Amino acid sequence: LISPVTAVIAGLFLDDVAEVVEKKSYPDDPPGRAMPMGEAVLSSIKFFGVVIAGNLIALFLLLVPGINLIAFFLVNGYLLGREFFEFAAMRFRSPADARLFRVKHRTTVFMAGLVIAAFLAVPFLNLLTPLFAASMMVHLHKAVSRRDPSFAASRTEQLRG
Repeated sequence: LISPVTAVIAGLFLDDVAEVVEKKSYPDDPPGRAMPMGEAVLSSIKFFGVVIAGNLIALFLLLVPGINLIAFFLVNGYLLGREFFEFAAMRFRSPADARLFRVKHRTTVFMAGLVIAAFLAVPFLNLLTPLFAASMMVHLHKAVSRRDPSFAASRTEQLRG
């Protein structure tokens, strides 16, 4: 259940972590906008449901030796990468743009999700997963945004408008 619990906690505190990371590491960039509390709670509940569903599927594979460990990493790598990246991206983009941006960079996001899943698999260290994942995905979003100028303009125009 550590993965779903991480999902709920992250959804509520991601903006706080992201704000600290942005101020410290990207002081010259325009700051992201925090999600309104209602939207953050709704997003956290939705994410919680998706993670529970994904982990239930992985649970069925628990009885198959060798595949159970792979299923854990694949399911949680995909889900955690997807959701943490979208949370970080939505500080700068609309939910639809954040989804499109994630899909365009799905391999990079998935690989980062695998790192989060590995972090999640370490007892006691996994308690820090929400902080680690949120921070990492803010950095990843910034890095990918700088390498992808076709999406970089959307935030600038949004700030002006």
